[in-house]
Order: sequence, then structure tokens, then C-alpha cells
Amino acid sequence: MSDKYLEVANSSLGKKLFSAVGLPDPVPLTREEFTEPHKLNGQVLLGSSDGAAFANSITSFIGAAGVEVCSHSLENTGHLLFDASGIVNAQQSEQLYQFFNRHLRSLAYSGRVIVIGHKPSSLDDVEHAAVQRGLLGFVKSVAKEIGRKGATANLVLVDKDGDLALEGPIRFLLSAGSAFMNAQVLTVAQPVDNTDADWTKPLLGKSIVVTGAARGIGLAISQTLARDGASVIGIDVPQSGDDLKAAMTAIGGLSLALDITDSDAPEKLRDFCASHGPKLHAIVHNAGITRDKMLSKMSAHQWDLLVQINLGAVQRINKAFLDTDMLDNGGKIIGVASISGIAGNVGQTNYGFSKAGIIGVVEALADTCAARGITINGVAPGFIETQMTAAIPFITRQMGRRLSSLGQGGLPIDVAEVIGFFVSPQAAGINGNMVRVCGQSLLGA
Repeated sequence: MSDKYLEVANSSLGKKLFSAVGLPDPVPLTREEFTEPHKLNGQVLLGSSDGAAFANSITSFIGAAGVEVCSHSLENTGHLLFDASGIVNAQQSEQLYQFFNRHLRSLAYSGRVIVIGHKPSSLDDVEHAAVQRGLLGFVKSVAKEIGRKGATANLVLVDKDGDLALEGPIRFLLSAGSAFMNAQVLTVAQPVDNTDADWTKPLLGKSIVVTGAARGIGLAISQTLARDGASVIGIDVPQSGDDLKAAMTAIGGLSLALDITDSDAPEKLRDFCASHGPKLHAIVHNAGITRDKMLSKMSAHQWDLLVQINLGAVQRINKAFLDTDMLDNGGKIIGVASISGIAGNVGQTNYGFSKAGIIGVVEALADTCAARGITINGVAPGFIETQMTAAIPFITRQMGRRLSSLGQGGLPIDVAEVIGFFVSPQAAGINGNMVRVCGQSLLGA
């Protein structure tokens, strides 16, 4: 569904009108060119604190990606990147202030701010750990300042040996694929597998399962993964079998009509995948439903049906595949949660429970997966323009769109791009992360 407010706000007459009455005028976001994805554009102004640990390697791989690294601010500087890892006490935080105080005004529309630091819990020095934790509050605040430009700010925290896998998250955050990921933290650790892959087709030759693939966000995920070279195995309920088959045929994928809550569904899915190859690169658990009702009026069926689809099936499918070695040494598991699982929502106790449970799945399996060369991560979408949000009452829908730093809803492609990065080999150092794809929604911020 199109956002008419956004369209009017960016017309010549609308700009004058909205400015005159003080209405917000969100900027259309720059997204990936579908025929030429992952291309980095613009200049990066790179700064660093005294004793910064990662600036030299960042300069090297950004330059190799064809991005111009600047030593001074230009008018409409594309991106600002600051290595704050060397800030060890409160007094030295002035270096962070000085860099952004001097250069933030020059940040271009749809620009990026990226701050790099140490994961606080990886540090022995208490003072150093405290100021590194302070980077989160800084980034979230900057994100709210620059959202009016359609620009984003994110934080990358480096755990032990995470510098070996730092290129992937930096390149993704600089790309147009991160357009609706704002005020988030990516923690990068020692990679669990090889990070080498072609940036233009990182998933070439890899098989990936996507549940709920017939429409909406699941369809966008499938199309994006296919764009990046993957062979997609799309799963959806039998009632959507025709739509699923058409969608998968269009991207050269395979379709399997399956009710994932059936008792034998995990084994059927596993056997179907095994019949097409001994290895599976990734599972994207996108399937989900809503059955909204005030808790006091909610039936047991509304609770059980939703929880089994949104959470129980995810756990059973994970177990079925983890009982084999199909995902070992480079495999990926992705959970799709929701900001309702973080902030809660009226009339969504069942949905909030199930989506918080997905966050729990990611956290609980992270160490087990890493030991087998597998990563597990998740995304928590906010207001995304889908058939489901189109059915929301007009006023509520407008509030959902405007109550974010970017002043608009996201698109299914925004969720798909983050998942596309998480399942890429370049993300082998990202494990146990849950990021919101919400434009920095005020809900649960």
C-alpha cells in the first residue's frame, strides 16, 4: 500500500505547505537497485579516537570496495564512520563529540553514520567498558537527529577476534540495503566459518528455505535471496499452494505446500530438502499469523493456533535439522520476530509472547550453533507496508508510519535485505544478534 502522505510531502506544493504548518516531511529512502545490488556509493569520512583498534583495516577494505575515503568534510558527505574503540574514559569521549559536532551537518540525505566500538563485556577495564556502553545512547540520539534527512545511525560492537569479520557488517551498513535499519547494534565476533564470497552474488549455488513465502515479507525475502544467487525452497500452507508455486517458478525456486504445525511437518521438510542436496545453507522462519484479542476475551484456540505457528513450529523445525549435519559449517538460521515481542501491544498477548519467544530461540541456540559453524540471528520488523498493515484503521496506520525517526513505514524489501545479509557468508561473525527493522520506531525504543 502506498503512503500518500509521503508522496504529497515530497511534491513541490506539499513541501511548501508542510513547511508552513510545521508538519513532518519524511524523505523517500534510497534503496538497492535490484539489478545492481550491494554497490557502494558516495564518500566516507572516516575518523578515529586515539588508540583506535580498527581504523586502519576499515580504511583498507572500504577503499578496496571502491568507496572514496575522505580526510575532511565535504558538502553532502555520503557517510560518517568513526572508530571509537580507543575511548577509554569519560574525558576522552570529547573526541567523539568533536568529530560529529564538526561534520554531522554535512551528512547527505540517505547518508549513514556508523560508530565502531568494543563489546563492553569483552573488556577487563571497568572504565573502558562503561564508556563503550555509552556509545549506544550516543548512536540512538544521533539517529533521532538525522532521521529527517532519511539518514540512519548504527553501532558495530567488536567482540574477541571480531575484527576478522568486520568488513561484512560495515559494508552492509554503508549500503542501501540497510535503509530502514536504524539505531541498531550489530555485535561481531570471531567468524564461525569462511567469510569469503562474491559481494554481487553472495548466495550463488546455496539452497535456502523460506517459510510463509507466498506473499508479503516472505515473498520479498525469497525474491531478494534469489537475486543474490540462492536456490529458494518456498514453504506455505496448502491453501496458498497456487500462489506459492507461481512465486517460486518466477524466481527459479522450489515450492512445498505444507502446514508447518502438522506433527510430521519438520521431517517432511527435512526430507524434501535432503532429496535436493546433502547440505542446506539456511532456514528463514518467516511464517506467522496474528489473532488479536484482548486477553480476557481471547479463546484458547486463538492462543494455541498462533503460538504453534509462530513459535512451536520454529522450534520443531530447528530440532529436525540440527539433529542432522545439513547446516553444519556455514549454515544459517533466521528468526523473524516483531517489535511487539520487544515492546508489547494491546490485544496481542499471544503474538507478543510468540515473537519474544523467537528472540529467546536466537539467544538460546547461539552458542550451540556457533560450535557447529552455524549462525543464528533474527530481525524484528516494525511498521512494514503489507496487506496486514493496510487493514489497520487509518489513524492508527498513520501513527505507525510517523512515529519513527524516519517518519515512514518500511517496505518488505527492507526486512529482506537485512535477512539477505545475515544469511550471506560475509556475516559469519554475526551470531545471536536480534535487530529491529523499524526506522527507529518509538515503540520499545
